[in-house]
Formats: sequence, C-alpha cells, structure tokens
Amino acid sequence: MTDPREAAARYRARQQQGDDVADDADTAAPPGAAAAVDRAAFVESAIQVAIRRGDFDDLPGAGKPLEGLGDHHDPDWWIRRKIETEGLTGLGPPAILLRTEDRELDGQLDLLGRESDVREVLEDFNRRVREARRQLQGGPPVVTPLRDVDAEVVAWAQRRATRPAPSETPSRRRRFGRRRRG
Repeated sequence: MTDPREAAARYRARQQQGDDVADDADTAAPPGAAAAVDRAAFVESAIQVAIRRGDFDDLPGAGKPLEGLGDHHDPDWWIRRKIETEGLTGLGPPAILLRTEDRELDGQLDLLGRESDVREVLEDFNRRVREARRQLQGGPPVVTPLRDVDAEVVAWAQRRATRPAPSETPSRRRRFGRRRRG
C-alpha cells in the first residue's frame, strides 16, 4: 500500500518535469538533466513526507547540539571519534595513538611491580614519541610530551606507597574431600 502523499509528490514531480521540458525546448539541456531534477524533487518530497509522519522524531541526539562542536579546531576529529566509538586499539595515526597511551600510562605503570620495569616502559614510550615526531608521512602533529623518567619513577613509588597493602594473613580454606581431625 502506498502513501497518497507520496503518490501526489510523484505526480507533482512528473508534472514539473513535463513543464520544464516544454519551457526548456528552446535551450538545449544535457541528457538526463530532467531525470536528475525529477529524482531531486522526489527525494525532497519523500523526506518531507517522512518528517510529517514523524520518522525522524526519535533519532539519537535529536534536538541536541553536536558534541564537541566549537571546543577547539581538530582537523582529525572524525578519526579520533571513530576510534573512540568503535573501541579500536592499535589503529590510527601515531599522534592519536600516543595521546591515548599517554592518558592511560599512569594506570599501566601502577600495575608494574619493579622500578626497572617502570623505567623500561617509560624509555620505550619516550623513544616512540621521538620517532613519531621525526616522521614525515603526514597526519596530525605529535604534541604528546616526553615523560621525565626519574620524576615518573618517584610518582610511581609514591602512588605505590599510598596504595593499601594486601592482607598478609592467609585465609584458611578447607580443601575438598579432606576431613578435619579433632
């Protein structure tokens, strides 16, 4: 079953196409121009019909401003947003990957248990930042700062000292199938 408004829009588009062809008989129009006008008129009328029906009323973000618009100029906003929404890791320009790694680096360092491991991770991070700054492949500029290894080790040690220590008393558990004597 077709919508009568849609049928009327098709009729108007056909009528308009006939009028345009009659009016433009003295001017040579490229072939297919009338079909393009017909298609554009049909699409516009279909959009108007859908708006009247309310097909676009419950779309996510309807009536809200675009997120992140006007904060700052980032020419690669669409790459960053796609990586964030899809949860992609390891993909994208080095500048964006290093920024996200820099944000999460303290949490990763807190998982390490030895100072030598912390130093190794920080030196590797600084090496990759330097390499990304030297690249000439294009893409967004690398603005991620280098990390001061000694200062980061001190901060890691302070965070580690303030963390609550795991309980040192082992919990007594009965093993399955063993009986207590007593």
